[in-house]
Amino acid sequence: MFGLSQKDTKFLLIVVALTLLTPILLNPFPSESGLAQFNAGYPALMQRFAIYGLMAIGFNILFGLTGYLSFGHAAFLGVGSYAAVWMFKLLSMNVLPAIILATIVSGLFALVIGYISLRRSGIYFSILTLAFAEMSYRLAYSVFTPITNGETGLQLTLADPRILDGAPEGGSLPVPTLFGLDMNASWTANVGPWDFTFNIGYYFCAVIAILGFYLSLRIFRSPFGMMLRAIKSNQTRMSYTGLNSRPYTLAAFVISGMYAGLAGGLLAAMDPLAGAERMQWTASGEVVLMTIMGGVGTLMGPVIGAGFIKYAENIFSKINESVLHGWFGWLPDGLEDIVVWFFARFVGEGWHLTLGLMFMIVVIALPGGLVEGGQRIARWVRRKSGRETAADETTKPAE
Repeated sequence: MFGLSQKDTKFLLIVVALTLLTPILLNPFPSESGLAQFNAGYPALMQRFAIYGLMAIGFNILFGLTGYLSFGHAAFLGVGSYAAVWMFKLLSMNVLPAIILATIVSGLFALVIGYISLRRSGIYFSILTLAFAEMSYRLAYSVFTPITNGETGLQLTLADPRILDGAPEGGSLPVPTLFGLDMNASWTANVGPWDFTFNIGYYFCAVIAILGFYLSLRIFRSPFGMMLRAIKSNQTRMSYTGLNSRPYTLAAFVISGMYAGLAGGLLAAMDPLAGAERMQWTASGEVVLMTIMGGVGTLMGPVIGAGFIKYAENIFSKINESVLHGWFGWLPDGLEDIVVWFFARFVGEGWHLTLGLMFMIVVIALPGGLVEGGQRIARWVRRKSGRETAADETTKPAE
């Protein structure tokens, strides 16, 4: 089914089910409870889970399969965002033309950068991609201001031509749509003490992310994917056999760049604004962290890593000292201040410290990322279940 084996088909269907049920799964705590602080089922965050998960999936095709570590993927994210916003300004607020243009432009940009950068490998390739990303950031920030609007960022205006849509009604800026459905439209279901929000923008991003995951699954299982794994395993031995690996690595680089451009287009589709900050080296480093945190070379690892980091960024950063005082208000005053001061180092503005410690633990204890941790737990449960079953069989009376 879908050109996949039975095992992969079941895996894909599980991923689809979990993705569609995300608004429910990410709201485990009642809305009025103190633990509601840890709920993540609101539209803006769910959209980022899907978008950055898509970007990490594409990055994993390059890094996970070929071993080529790029520090310049933020350039494609930014280019995709700029292309999408320009499509909104010139043609229509329909998101489909915008994300299509974002993917194509980013693919062409990746072709140019990849053709040059892939002349080197290892750390030299990584430095070249980082250099291209920084040049792209500086050009967008100060040189190409007629195209990028510099530090202010590219935004919609009432004077934009929008050839297919015409002038906006009511004198207010239009919102991105999908055949009349507003991307920011939401519906909230009240189920007892829980509030579940279902957002059109999230489900649009989720469908695109599922399609991107399906394509990566096909690539992983294809002869092309096997060739990429061979490049990662021993590229020198491949060259001795007469195989030229460069077309394969360039194809992987372009595909990965198109994923990043598509993610940038989706960011603009959810919020029609494109800024040069999306092309900074920190954005490139973030997708590297996502992939390593989840598990390099695994199918679900990048998605899990992206969700983990975005959750930490948006949830832990909102826990300030006033929230901590509410949690530890039952302690004596002096002890409460000490406890709040201590935990405040790891949340709020200090959430990066928590993320850094978690990353260190994962890298040291779980080289295969969070996916390896899940596999270890599953093996332990199976072994324990097997022992219990064997014990039951041993103690079972003879008939």
